[in-house]
Amino acid sequence: MIAYSSPIAVLFGAILYIIYGTIYYSILLKDKKGQSTPPIHYVISIVIAFISSFLIGILVQSTGADGMAQGALIGFIIGAIITLVYFKNSLFGLITKKNFTIAAGDHLIIFTLLGALHGFFM
Repeated sequence: MIAYSSPIAVLFGAILYIIYGTIYYSILLKDKKGQSTPPIHYVISIVIAFISSFLIGILVQSTGADGMAQGALIGFIIGAIITLVYFKNSLFGLITKKNFTIAAGDHLIIFTLLGALHGFFM
């Protein structure tokens, strides 16, 4: 049986992801000023925030995580898996060291936060 996360937790998680991403990337990519990003990229990013929050909610619920600490651990594990994939790609020159560091930091932090948030709503 698939566990479903609270719609409120999914909404809060998506909002957290959007706010966090805005701050994180605004700080780290401030040197890219003047480069235009197509508006559809922002729309897709918002959709991805909702999907990510929903899926983290399912995983936290399915594991029976009890509270924020266990939810954060689930989220951290997911962020670590994503980081390992990026690291492997960097070994073969598919991603630069700088981009690896930016992406790894992003995923480790946001998925840990999402896991904690969904653990809170358990």
